[in-house]
Amino acid sequence: MKYLLSLFTFIFLFSCSSQNINSKYSEIEYEATPCFGFCPVFKITINPDRTAVFEAEHFNFNDKPSKDEFSKPREGSFKGTIKEADYNRLITLLNDLDIRNAKDKYGEKNITDLPTSYLRVKFADGSSKNIEDYGKRGSEKLSEIYKFFEDLRHNQQWTKVN
Repeated sequence: MKYLLSLFTFIFLFSCSSQNINSKYSEIEYEATPCFGFCPVFKITINPDRTAVFEAEHFNFNDKPSKDEFSKPREGSFKGTIKEADYNRLITLLNDLDIRNAKDKYGEKNITDLPTSYLRVKFADGSSKNIEDYGKRGSEKLSEIYKFFEDLRHNQQWTKVN
């Protein structure tokens, strides 16, 4: 019995301490800017321990948005912990994108009413990659990442901090 208890304790401690510690990403940030419509305006920053900050500006929570929302104060700052399965999905999406080799800028700026997405990734080795995508149509894999972040606004547990 003593050995069984020791084994369970070892497994529990190992599983807790090994969780995402060896992540090659030290910070992942996504920002969505306004358009001339009701595009959600927000920024989400995720750390390797899955803690996250969600900065909600406008059009993140209202099912029937209106232009009046711009005259209201920003929606607030929120914190939370990204579910492990969702964090692992994000890492897979970034790895599939081969983010280090992606272009830095996407989109044609000859249309003036589209939102811009910014994907900023800091790597554990100290390097970083910043992608700017006007119109959010850079590639199919980038679009998957954008949708992932837009879904995070609603499928995680967020606690308002101000």
